[in-house]
Amino acid sequence: MTLDELKNECETCRKCELCESRNNIVFGFGNPNADIMLIGEAPGENEDLSGMPFVGRSGKLLDEFLNSVGLDRNENVYIANMLKCRPPKNRDPKPFEQDLCIDWLKKQIEIVSPKIIVCVGRISAQRMIGKSFKVTVQHGEFVDIDGILYTGTYHPAAILRNIHNKPYALKDWKIIKQKAVELGMRD
Repeated sequence: MTLDELKNECETCRKCELCESRNNIVFGFGNPNADIMLIGEAPGENEDLSGMPFVGRSGKLLDEFLNSVGLDRNENVYIANMLKCRPPKNRDPKPFEQDLCIDWLKKQIEIVSPKIIVCVGRISAQRMIGKSFKVTVQHGEFVDIDGILYTGTYHPAAILRNIHNKPYALKDWKIIKQKAVELGMRD
């Protein structure tokens, strides 16, 4: 199965009530052969309107981090979210919503087959790495899960609220790039 085929299936998903208010599913974007995959929590308003992950102010900051280490959302990363539909008023995804939507993400991971998964923010890190993972403490640390290296970093929206964490996030991206080079990352 290809990402396009999976996206076509996902567009008809009606597993939860979030499908009722969505403008677009926000399936994913980037290089389907990327060695680095980014996972956010859920689309926000801008993402719901555009159908693209990480747009608006948060997306610009994420692009700044990526570009600072020679990565680009169009070329050598793939970006997805745990949820494909926007929760109302950008609230945190509820656990049952995550449970209903996580299979889409698992299939994306299987198709992309990344070497590194970067969990962007607390919610995705705790769901994908472990419930006790603390982004503010463990950011930039790698955990091997089934042969894929997972790490968590600050969500760009959290950095926009607390700009003092920007240097920590930048350091994380440098560590991620270094690890990718060590693993023989494809360009």
